Amino acid sequence: MSSWKKVKIGDFLSERDGRYKPDDVRIAKYKRLDKIDFSGTIHISDKPTKTDMILVHPGDLVISGINVAKGAVTVYQGDEPVCATIHYSSYTFDSSQVDLEYFKYFVKSPAFISALQKQVKGGIKTEIKPKHLLPLEISIPDLAMQKKIVREISSHLEKTAQLSAEIESQKSYAKQLRQNILQEAIEGKLTADWRKSHPVIKGNPEYDAEALFEKIQKERNSAKKQKNLPAITDEEKPFEIPEGWRWVRLGEISESCLGKMLDGIKNQGVNRKYLRNLNVRWFSFDLSDLLEMRIKDDELDRCSARKGDLLICEGGYPGRSAIWNEDYEICFQKAVHRVRFSGLPDMPRLFNLFLFLLSESGKIGTYLTGEGIKHLTGIKLKQIKLPLPPLAEQKEMVNLLESFLKTVDELETQNHEWKLLVDEIIFCMLNESLSCVGG
Repeated sequence: MSSWKKVKIGDFLSERDGRYKPDDVRIAKYKRLDKIDFSGTIHISDKPTKTDMILVHPGDLVISGINVAKGAVTVYQGDEPVCATIHYSSYTFDSSQVDLEYFKYFVKSPAFISALQKQVKGGIKTEIKPKHLLPLEISIPDLAMQKKIVREISSHLEKTAQLSAEIESQKSYAKQLRQNILQEAIEGKLTADWRKSHPVIKGNPEYDAEALFEKIQKERNSAKKQKNLPAITDEEKPFEIPEGWRWVRLGEISESCLGKMLDGIKNQGVNRKYLRNLNVRWFSFDLSDLLEMRIKDDELDRCSARKGDLLICEGGYPGRSAIWNEDYEICFQKAVHRVRFSGLPDMPRLFNLFLFLLSESGKIGTYLTGEGIKHLTGIKLKQIKLPLPPLAEQKEMVNLLESFLKTVDELETQNHEWKLLVDEIIFCMLNESLSCVGG
């Protein structure tokens, strides 16, 4: 029968001594441990650092003080020592008291996290150093039972790993399916059957994009003079579009403007909500950071968006976009473009998806400028080329896309729920197999 005993972690782990300055000649010849990922894999780097260092010897147990409870624990298997910053700690261990694999599972267990929360101020949010870890009192079984627990856990993890691999495969499938649906939409393949019963009617904007384009140009020219954009050559067209469609540049069918920095604006005029930090996720906004600002009436139009406008990141994640769907107007900062499609109610949705495809494929990069940090300037934004379907077909495309993408969303939700279930299985398995009693 197995016997359990209460021990301190310091009874079977011993910290390796030594702390060195980054330029210490004694460690100059050694490479540096860059990180330990959550699977326990060590990554080595030649990158310099200004942080004090420790030495890790072959066979040492290495622990990340920041991510120990997430699995950043491993044994260094190299042939010669490596350096690591003092955010890591290195230990020799007594293999007669603890099975190393058991201990690696143990530090990822709810039991270990609970012990930290009871004994260490700040719990797992604190960087775990040897002074926190070594005095920690735990209860462990004898060595034979430790090895048996490891065998059981490994067997279960092998099965859950197969489930996880299948979930990741389904996740990739859903992502590719979304891209394929969008690509077929912008190439006109999604509405091919619809066009068979709705042929081109020349001169009718509902069924002829040339007529729609001419209508847009007349309306825009009557409002104010527009700058001419370069014509789209045949070499620039990435794919063929159906009869009745037209290649256009964004600046030919929309009005766009860059947000305005509101610092220093006098407190006069009307109250408007102001979007301070734009945290864009695909197809949605995080609206948790709204401030009340006072801006002048004559500045309201150039730095605000109303329902149906498209907001596009200029920097940070250039090209990421979302539609503003609230009933009230929003003001936004200089790092955001507003695009407004007058008379084209379905274009914000279609262009939003088009930008998604450009970003996912990396083709948005052809419109970005700047060294290092890239930006989507207003000039480049206007030059983005896109296929323009006639009005009736735009509506049909949106209806079909809403239906197909809803199915993809449901598949992704199901994959997420499966992932949570697998994580819960692992959590319960570790919690049941490993036991710890705080001192």
